[in-house]
Amino acid sequence: MKEYILAAIAGLWLADGISLLAAPRFVVERVREAVQAQMVLWPWQLLSAVAGLVLGLAGLDLRYQPLWMLCAVGMVAKGLLLACGPATWRERGLAWSLSREDIDYRFWGLGLCALAVLLLHAVGWIGQD
Repeated sequence: MKEYILAAIAGLWLADGISLLAAPRFVVERVREAVQAQMVLWPWQLLSAVAGLVLGLAGLDLRYQPLWMLCAVGMVAKGLLLACGPATWRERGLAWSLSREDIDYRFWGLGLCALAVLLLHAVGWIGQD
């Protein structure tokens, strides 16, 4: 069961990464529209924090353990900050992240794809002889 949950996290990272690589401006515009429409995003941010906790606990016995601990801490911190943090911090962080150049988003997408492949390798779904 643990492998399937980690594979789902890797699948989300891969989907996000590919979309940022292929059409960064389109993705960012959709996020910007959602934020401006005052969509309720906090449940998704809490989901990110929960996924980070799962990754942290499940990643204790995987290859690349320090990487998973670092990712887990980042996911939990980002999720809690955006869901429960002060509004000024949240607005400043969103303004900064939504005002980058396309190349910055493509690098983030590349990083997400790399994390997805490494997680799938650590779980044993790819790259096994």
